[in-house]
Amino acid sequence: MKICHLTSVHPYTDIRINLKQCVSLAGAGHEVYLLAPNAPEKTINGVHLRPLRVRNKNRFERIFKNKRFILAQVNEIEADVYHFHDPELIFVGRELKKQGKKVVYDVHEDLPMQIYRKPYIPAFLKKPMSLGVQLVEKNASRNFDLICAATPHISGKFEKYNPQRIDVKNYPKLGKQQAVLNNQPMEEKYVCYIGGLAGDRGLYVMEEAIRMSTCSLYLAGNFHNPADKARFEKMENDKVAYLGFLDKEGVAALLGNSLAGLVVLEENEPFKYSLPVKMFEYMSAGIPVICSDFPLWREIVEKHNCGVCVNPADPKEISAAINFLHDNPTLAKKMGENGRRAVESEYNWETESKKLIEAYEQLINQNFSEEVYVHENSNARSI
Repeated sequence: MKICHLTSVHPYTDIRINLKQCVSLAGAGHEVYLLAPNAPEKTINGVHLRPLRVRNKNRFERIFKNKRFILAQVNEIEADVYHFHDPELIFVGRELKKQGKKVVYDVHEDLPMQIYRKPYIPAFLKKPMSLGVQLVEKNASRNFDLICAATPHISGKFEKYNPQRIDVKNYPKLGKQQAVLNNQPMEEKYVCYIGGLAGDRGLYVMEEAIRMSTCSLYLAGNFHNPADKARFEKMENDKVAYLGFLDKEGVAALLGNSLAGLVVLEENEPFKYSLPVKMFEYMSAGIPVICSDFPLWREIVEKHNCGVCVNPADPKEISAAINFLHDNPTLAKKMGENGRRAVESEYNWETESKKLIEAYEQLINQNFSEEVYVHENSNARSI
């Protein structure tokens, strides 16, 4: 089967799109192409990369002025299935359906809800824009052959519009890195956070909490706000260290020496229903998690006894959780081991990839039915 994945926003190195979905499909014997901005014209890990040229830079122009230009590039592949990853490509997907192609819409996030969190959109426009996006997205989805959602919660949003759905969660891949992480010695007493750095992702509350803790805090990732980046880069505080954006080896070293991993995102609807990849990466590394006390996250942590849930708005509670794990190293180690086993048995990409491959096989054989979609937990989404 010839498959073409398409993105106008994500880099060709995107982990979910390329390193997980495309590589897995190629490994299953399919001929897989990925069209993405600035991609080199070469084959890596069995995936044929091609650059996607986009004439306009802002989102409005990309949506309404690029359709024919992008279609011309996409049609050159002559694929059996086209799998697109960005809402702005919905109109491209509709045109491909008119051409008789099989089309998969991969929904990474709850876009109508995300609009309310965009600081650059005026407050009075957010509600009408959200309703408008919801109308376009849901009506267009009726025509697609498959909705591939990052979580069951997102998939449930399309229940009334398209029964041909599957959730493919963005869990970490198993492999050699996991063993390397677990064998790292504990050299320092610090906790870590890896990911996007912003106030709504707990940046300020983590900083306040660590000042009341016996541990240090290591931050790694990209800042959403340039002012925050400048502040933390210049910070003269031996309790907080910003390490920049780390490569795979740097992440492995950081996790391998961390007491625990923090994921104390603020309480809002998108985050409450999310399945943050970083939480499962902490678990995969064999360290306990300290996470926001959201019902979905609490269910996972309590089921596997792999960490501590806290009020994400209370730095004292977060600090107390850090100190508790510091003062109880045997229990902390046990929690880390529990989390690692949970990832090995349940929360891993290898399990999710089988669902994706099976859905593709049924899709191309025109045997896809509602039974492909297994509703595991309707309260989850991805970030």
